[in-house]
Amino acid sequence: QVQLVESGGGLVQAGESLRLSCAVSGNIFSINVMGWYRQAPENQRELVAAIASDGYSAYADSVKGRFTISRDNAKKTVYLQMSSLKPEDTAVYFCNADIRISGSLKFTSHWGQGTQVTVSS
Repeated sequence: QVQLVESGGGLVQAGESLRLSCAVSGNIFSINVMGWYRQAPENQRELVAAIASDGYSAYADSVKGRFTISRDNAKKTVYLQMSSLKPEDTAVYFCNADIRISGSLKFTSHWGQGTQVTVSS
């Protein structure tokens, strides 16, 4: 069984920073792409940033220059450093990872439970 556990959410004021973490555990052979998504009330879940196992990363236009995604492959952890936060960044942030479980030949997508980020103006 695979678990993704997020941490680091909270309430901040506009302009401040937060760092989210997502630790993956379980019977894992390898992890491909890891990413962060977010979902605000009455909105669809959207991709914020993603990072491949070789470090290649991509960002939504709305967060470019403000957010930085990184990963520690040895710790099976992905991070999202969020700076210059805006009220429109308020959402539940979800971690996602494409994981190959030991004994399996394919990668499957797994989600964390989500962590709330609230930015006040």
